[in-house]
Amino acid sequence: MKKTKEVTENTPKITTDKVLFFDMDGTLIDTNLANFLSYNKAIESVTKLDFNLIYHTDKRFNRSDLKNSVPNLSETEYKKIIQEKENYYTEFLPQTKLITKTVNILYKYAKTNKTVLVTNCREDRALTTLNYHDLDKTFSYIFCREKTDCGNRINKYTNAVNHLKISTKSIIVFENEQIEIDDALKAGINELNIIKI
Repeated sequence: MKKTKEVTENTPKITTDKVLFFDMDGTLIDTNLANFLSYNKAIESVTKLDFNLIYHTDKRFNRSDLKNSVPNLSETEYKKIIQEKENYYTEFLPQTKLITKTVNILYKYAKTNKTVLVTNCREDRALTTLNYHDLDKTFSYIFCREKTDCGNRINKYTNAVNHLKISTKSIIVFENEQIEIDDALKAGINELNIIKI
């Protein structure tokens, strides 16, 4: 398994030619509680039942958790919960928190370097969350979730690199999820330039 660095004073030297790629959820902003509360309210709204879901601070509630926590959902109910969860999210924006160590890096280099948001969340949720925390103007470019024509997830890092037409040698990544770190490596970004949050 490849090793990635933690954010410390020993992070790679950031010179003005470096392009900084930031993930959003769990890297710049802790959105886990807002995400969980949105799901919980959507589940209650659609099923009219309280499943007494328990919030775990160290794990993001996702669609797989939904299927496991609320058994026997019809496909229609499942899709409705996903839709309602997105609708309820803005109600819980006050439950989101900036991750100071990463946001400080973003603020420090936003005026001297290209800064790029590279996230797998939907564009409207990303922009709403960034705007809520006054981070919307700190990025040179924003790349949100995209899917192939078949509906498959695409590598967000490869997508951003291809659109920006930049060398992967110039990129420093700030990311919290191992699966996304693996995608950054697959995109050709040097493992020493991937900072795990």
